[in-house]
Order: sequence, then structure tokens, then C-alpha cells
Amino acid sequence: MVELARRAARIRLAVFDVDGVFTDGRIWLGSDGVEYKSFSVRDGYGIKALLAAGVEVAIISGRDSPAVNKRMGELGVTRVIQGRDDKATVLEQLLRETGIPAAEVAYLGDDIPDVPAMQMVGLPATVADAQAEALAASDWVSSRPGGRGAVREFCELLLGAR
Repeated sequence: MVELARRAARIRLAVFDVDGVFTDGRIWLGSDGVEYKSFSVRDGYGIKALLAAGVEVAIISGRDSPAVNKRMGELGVTRVIQGRDDKATVLEQLLRETGIPAAEVAYLGDDIPDVPAMQMVGLPATVADAQAEALAASDWVSSRPGGRGAVREFCELLLGAR
């Protein structure tokens, strides 16, 4: 636990998946084809607290959703990359752009497409209801499921370690 706290204290960039992390993994489609997502306001507060503490936040999502752009814009997250399953490649680009070493990056994912990126960072993490592969790749697992406070719990871990 001491080692985990030490690594958490060094985090300068927190990267998050969306579906299954910020959401419960369900996608709501209206009869007009519009996609809807449900986000926890408590998770949003955690993101704002990270940003206020000087931790950069980025989103890497395999799906492309206007709802994600809207919500992340409300939270002040400017690094939002969507429609990309090659999350490790996107993460490499983020590391180059920010100049932040991988050891100072945390990644909260929940499924197989997240695992390669999780394996690159200093603090790989997942949600309580993650797929087995993501659980195996994680050094920290939330007590809460995706979309139900897992993001907030992770933010509090990072902030509490500072």
C-alpha cells in the first residue's frame, strides 16, 4: 500500500476510458438514433478537483460520442480523444505532447482495449466490475463499479496521496 501511495503521489496525468468507467457501460439510443449516456456528478467533482490540483486529465475512448464532448467540456477536460481503439498509440502521442513520463501517468480503464495502455503507465487501475483482463493488468481496483463513483474514488486516491 505504501508503494501504491508513492506512485499515486507522482501522477501528473490521469487518463480515463469512458464507457464502463464514467458510465455503467450501457448505451441508450433514442428512436431518432441519438446516443445518450449517464454520468455521475460526483465523478465530475473528482475530475474538477484533479484539474484544480494541477493534474492533467485526458480521455481516450473507443467510441465517438457528442455526449462525451459535452460532459468533458463542462468539466474543463480539453484532451478528449474519441473513436480510437488503439489506445496505447494514442497514449504514446499524449506522452510526447505533454512531455510527461509514463511513470507519472495513471490510467483508469475497464476492458480489453484498455490493457495495452494500462501496461504502459506508472499506475494502471480499473473499476470493480471490469473485465478479467483489465483486473489482471491493474495495480488498483475501485470498490465501486463504473458509472457509480469509481472515477471519484480514483481521483480521491490520487489527491489523497499528494
